[in-house]
Amino acid sequence: MAEFTMELNDEQKEVRDWIHGFAADVMRPAAAEWDEREETPWPVIQEAAKIGLYSLDFYAQQFFDPTGLGIPMAMEELFWGDAGIGLSIVGTGLAAVGVLANGTEEQIGTWIPQMYGDAADVKVAAFCSSEPDAGSDVSAMRTRAVYDEATDEWVLNGTKTWATNGGIANVHVVVAVVDPDLGPKGHASFIVPPATPGLTQGQKFKKHGIRASHTAEVVLEDVRIPGHCLLGGKEKLDERLARARERAKNPGGERVKNAAMATFEASRPAVGAQAVGIARAAYEVALDYARTRVQFGRPIIDNQGVAFQLADMRTQIDAARLLVWRASWMATAGKPFTSAEGSMSKLFAGETAKKVTAQAMQILGGNGYTREYPVERMHRDSSIYTIFEGTSEIQRLVIARTLAGVPIR
Repeated sequence: MAEFTMELNDEQKEVRDWIHGFAADVMRPAAAEWDEREETPWPVIQEAAKIGLYSLDFYAQQFFDPTGLGIPMAMEELFWGDAGIGLSIVGTGLAAVGVLANGTEEQIGTWIPQMYGDAADVKVAAFCSSEPDAGSDVSAMRTRAVYDEATDEWVLNGTKTWATNGGIANVHVVVAVVDPDLGPKGHASFIVPPATPGLTQGQKFKKHGIRASHTAEVVLEDVRIPGHCLLGGKEKLDERLARARERAKNPGGERVKNAAMATFEASRPAVGAQAVGIARAAYEVALDYARTRVQFGRPIIDNQGVAFQLADMRTQIDAARLLVWRASWMATAGKPFTSAEGSMSKLFAGETAKKVTAQAMQILGGNGYTREYPVERMHRDSSIYTIFEGTSEIQRLVIARTLAGVPIR
């Protein structure tokens, strides 16, 4: 187990600088165009695939970094480049994490490569959990998965919403109810293979921010998938459901992990790192502007009101990064989040991104409110980080319940 460190090693620095170069040279020049177009930036994703940045191998290397810092470091640099394009590049990762968290070795080896494709034929994947009536309240989920024993198939029906890459994905990972009497403990995750009949794209959302990332509904109508597409396998599911039923009779018994929550627990520090990247980008624009913008005969950074804002912005960004790195290291080291450290990192980083980007706009004044400068886009992009993968209110609830020793439902 690697010791916790705040210093990247030489190899990590090389990777960081490599990603930073791609973000600066490829992503940033394209950011405004794809934000305006509100379309998936396939050419940029393909460029990332050509150099190995969008690939299973790259993310596997970062995921298995023994320090735990590979993924948050990569996320911060990509989202420093641009959040919308960044999410288009890393959005597949949430589906991949869903398979890693719940799947067998065979499922991991079979499906994750199909999520990415290759440089000549780029693919994306989608993780489908939220529903029109089930966002933060996962217990309200209605998408059903019914096992057809005669054909060894699962039949899925329902509608998912807010799915990144939903409908355009090669592989969809869908969370569905298998036993409605068990609430969230009766959920399971399923792979829907490419071109499966019955899966269609519903409404594509026009969003306030991260507009280069495709977000849509996914409609499932009598979608039949082979039995082996149940993540973890049926034997493991049956055992888990049996434990959940027993615990329902005996509330003091063993806790059973929810499939969707397992995915979010694993991904929250990485999402926090994305927010850190956005905040850092806005801070750097504001700092440069404050140094060069002259009013009343001197740079505006000489004014205490501006200088103190920048001091607070930098302090909050560094604090957010440290929370993200701590949670990432703990997850890799196998240390339990006894104080909901994963939720802490996502909560603080998301709130920081929203606050820092707003402060950056204020420092730029009228220029900050125009699309001639990137901070207004960064502010729009930052808003989602207090909403998706658990709102700030839900993160606080998770933290509070964990500290109180109360079960998270």
